[in-house]
Amino acid sequence: MAAAPNHRASPRRASRRRLPWGQIGTHLVLLLLAVLFLFPFYVMLVTSFRSPSELFTPEFHLLPQEFTGLKYYIESITTSPVLTFMKNGVIIALGILVMQILTAIPCAYALAKFEFRGRNLLLALVIFALTVPIQVPALPLYLGLNALGLLDSYFAAMVPFFLSVFAIFLFRQSFKSYPDEIIQAARLDGLSEWAILWRIVVPGSIPAIAAFAVFSITTHWNDLYWPLIVIRSNELMTPPLGLATFADVESGENYGALMATATILTAPLMLVFMLAQRQFVRGVTMTGVK
Repeated sequence: MAAAPNHRASPRRASRRRLPWGQIGTHLVLLLLAVLFLFPFYVMLVTSFRSPSELFTPEFHLLPQEFTGLKYYIESITTSPVLTFMKNGVIIALGILVMQILTAIPCAYALAKFEFRGRNLLLALVIFALTVPIQVPALPLYLGLNALGLLDSYFAAMVPFFLSVFAIFLFRQSFKSYPDEIIQAARLDGLSEWAILWRIVVPGSIPAIAAFAVFSITTHWNDLYWPLIVIRSNELMTPPLGLATFADVESGENYGALMATATILTAPLMLVFMLAQRQFVRGVTMTGVK
């Protein structure tokens, strides 16, 4: 008797039919977007190794035709206080971040877990304040700092950002998802609201805090508008202001040294993001979960 035909497909043929074309298309689109976003950084890095004669030629080469080595990096460090610019950027960015966390966390906890009259109105004001750019209060802030004699200082560069409505909104969304049962149990155990906040709720919201830290540090490290208004001395220049020192009166911008300096000043931000990448993704994805 002849054996019945085997209608089961071979594993190789079945795997071909189950080929996830949708996933392949998604990854191709993401790869294309990654190339588009990373291409300016690639040009910045390659330009820091090109000779001046290659910068204005009509042909574009992926690699330098004449490799200059570390010439522009040495020039960047020796002819300008790049390390001072980085130190100022660290002081200002971290100072703003610390004050934002200390002020935003209690406000967000009150909006998330306390029932009081006017809470929804306060939340609406927080959301409305997200739409107000720094250019709107810039003139009153400048006049006030000038009247107090506080211009050209670290405090002047940091004070407009001590209270972040974005941090309040982000932390409020994170605290909102924290179980009320745990907070009620801590209250029954005799813990104060301050202890509950800093010893229980905040440790459970580390991903949201890390996500905001990446946003805050990146924003204020790259900020040019406000430091350009209040900073006058070279000793207090932030990284974006420091890039302006590479202007040559006779030949224009020294693009090689400019790109080398931009690479040096961008590297810390990329390192911070790489170290906080996992917490950043978790913080962004979890703050909307209730």
